[in-house]
Amino acid sequence: MLSRRNLLKAGAVSVPAVALGVRPAQAASAPVLTTTGIAPAALAGFDNVMKTYVKERDISCAQLAIIKNGKLVLARGYRYSDGTQALPSVDPTSLFRIASLSKHITSAAVMRLVQDGKLSLSAPVTTLLGLSAEADPRLAQVTVLRLMQHLGGWDRDISNDYLYLDHQISATLDVPLPLSQDDIIRYAGGRPLDFAPGTRMAYSNYGYMLLGRIIEKVSGTSYESYVKQKLLAPVGITRMRLGRTLRSAAAPTEVVYSSQYTGKTVMDESGTVTPAPYGGFSMENRGAGGGWLASAVDLVRFSRVFDAAGPVLDATSIAKLFAKPEIGVSGDGWWYGGGWYVRQVPGHLNTWHNGSLPGTYTYLARLQNGFTYAALFNRREETGSLDFDVLSPRMNAEIGKVTTWPTTDLFPKYF
Repeated sequence: MLSRRNLLKAGAVSVPAVALGVRPAQAASAPVLTTTGIAPAALAGFDNVMKTYVKERDISCAQLAIIKNGKLVLARGYRYSDGTQALPSVDPTSLFRIASLSKHITSAAVMRLVQDGKLSLSAPVTTLLGLSAEADPRLAQVTVLRLMQHLGGWDRDISNDYLYLDHQISATLDVPLPLSQDDIIRYAGGRPLDFAPGTRMAYSNYGYMLLGRIIEKVSGTSYESYVKQKLLAPVGITRMRLGRTLRSAAAPTEVVYSSQYTGKTVMDESGTVTPAPYGGFSMENRGAGGGWLASAVDLVRFSRVFDAAGPVLDATSIAKLFAKPEIGVSGDGWWYGGGWYVRQVPGHLNTWHNGSLPGTYTYLARLQNGFTYAALFNRREETGSLDFDVLSPRMNAEIGKVTTWPTTDLFPKYF
């Protein structure tokens, strides 16, 4: 797996600019860890990894789901609290913001349109969305596939992430907050690309926002509706939906997000300082690149779409999502396909992705021997906290310790 340093270099971790706030003091009483769901004794090692991880990092809400050979064998919710916060129980089906785990969903939606003959991966974004290339003629070289593989020409280390420049864009365009995606596109369209499309990879949330707009334009319906109708409904997923910025607009079973940071709200012109997860950035504008809510059970259920041809994707579409990009493979042997990091191992392609927002850390991995897991948390690594990237190696270390895998499929229980 990629180290935190490599993930940051590849751009897999989003780091919005928010002001440092003051974290509430710890309560005198010791926090208590409670769990829900099912963790068979044979898989206690994975359960213990999660328990240790949330305690070490003082994470109040978490989930873990594991499938083996297509069957859900563990589904667990975790709540770690000292009782000073009104936190409901975290069930295996509670909803979390999944951040950039949204990207493989969007890439699958693109491939479904291609599969149905409605879209070409080589189509330029300028043609599809009617964008002007006046500021940079190279924009005409940005294709659907290059957007999916982060080869579009935007580098947030150079020009910043346009999805986190709300106040700057508002002032530059003289438009009020909250921004629309059209505002962001107009701002970006007036600036040159950071590199020639197709020459290197730079992780781009903006590129995935454009993919969401392409899906809407080609399908004739909203991005969310298309995903629900063509991707989620065929595999029996009903809970997933796009998230909202404000806590007052949270979904009924959505967890509460935690961050030590605050920021000036992007939701209006008041200048109010707000907790970073609830106004420091716009969930509505993240959409196709990081806006989905899901449970860990939902994510591993959807992951089976990529295992073999089925009602959502055919074998050709799946292969294209995992194909090596035109720039080839990284020095560490991985590459970015369509919404997945990919690595070739003997007889198999391991695929994985993480997601990160203020108040959110998520991880999804499809590994060899039919093992897939999703882990979701309501806090991400911040200044002073322990390394969050130890989750992957700790989980991997437990796989070889399992002598007998459970055969009971828990999916019917958490449908």
